[in-house]
Amino acid sequence: MTDELLIGLVSISDRASSGAYEDKGIPALREWFGTALTSPWRMETRLIPDEQPVIERILIELCDTVGCHLVLTTGGTGPAPRDVTPEATLAVAHKLMPGFGEQMRQISLAFVPTAILSRQVGAIRGKSLILNLPGQPKAIKETLEGAKDAAGQSLVPGIFAAVPYCLDLIGGPYVETDETVIKAFRPKSAIRLKN
Repeated sequence: MTDELLIGLVSISDRASSGAYEDKGIPALREWFGTALTSPWRMETRLIPDEQPVIERILIELCDTVGCHLVLTTGGTGPAPRDVTPEATLAVAHKLMPGFGEQMRQISLAFVPTAILSRQVGAIRGKSLILNLPGQPKAIKETLEGAKDAAGQSLVPGIFAAVPYCLDLIGGPYVETDETVIKAFRPKSAIRLKN
């Protein structure tokens, strides 16, 4: 088993996938992982329209064929008719991880009251963790890192704090983070000692 984390990034947008405007989700995630992770990683990216069969096919491809340990989607999680990312995620999931969706909404509520309109979900397919993130770069960063007060103290923990241990539990690589960005939480018995 390799210790390199393979991340699938899927930006879901009719307009960005058609070239009507530039996708901002994938660049924001690439930048965030570049600062947050200290262990080896690489990524596979996809830019696709809000079409449930297409989303399902891409999620299955990234999990089953490409072998991504972590698959993050951006966009398509609101109440609009074409927002079908959660439905596509649930359709391909083997296990639902409801805590991720609950926590994403709690984080967003610290910033905007419309967070209750979000339908983001977390799920596992085989040995892959799939998480639906918001579409806007600022909201993506907030969701991953959490809400902090003016002094930088955590108000609501970010979801990424739990991701490395979740990956441990489903057979993924041991992921380490820059604690100044996000501190990965593991029980003491699961922490590897550094040489």
